[in-house]
Amino acid sequence: MSRPAIRRLTSRVVYENRWMTVREDEIERLDGSRGIYGVIDKNDFAVVIPAENGGFHMVEEYRYPIGRRTWNFPQGSYPDRRTGVVPEELARHELAEETGFRAGKMTELGYLHGAHGTSSQGFHVFLATDLVPGESAREPEEQDMRQRFVTRAEFKELIRAGTITDDSTVAAYTLLLLHEE
Repeated sequence: MSRPAIRRLTSRVVYENRWMTVREDEIERLDGSRGIYGVIDKNDFAVVIPAENGGFHMVEEYRYPIGRRTWNFPQGSYPDRRTGVVPEELARHELAEETGFRAGKMTELGYLHGAHGTSSQGFHVFLATDLVPGESAREPEEQDMRQRFVTRAEFKELIRAGTITDDSTVAAYTLLLLHEE
């Protein structure tokens, strides 16, 4: 087995909370030169595409880091960096928590990384169908969340208009299109 292109020499945690750890690693490259690498370690999350009647159920909320509201597919992870999470269980939890819907059928479409140059976090994408409405149970951070149904044509227009800017939502839609081929 060949040596990795970048090898970690030392590592130190520079910040952590219940959602993430930020660390700074001293690294060595193949040519022997050294440097530092900042890494955000976060647990994987689930993105759920709740689909029915030729469209999707979307959620919108204020996103503090970008200072604006955006629409996206329901998504999230458990707090406290919980390990041993079954991706489908997380997807079902996020769907119910954010929209109130329960899925009769959950199909895994794939696994992706959103920022593999800076973060270890990836995400599992699920298609939720045979939806049954119910009550949502949003977290305090989601108290301003809105929900609505959009047709596929509206969904594409929201991307074009810059209303949907979430990379995991757009990537999940791409996996759905590949699944439907």
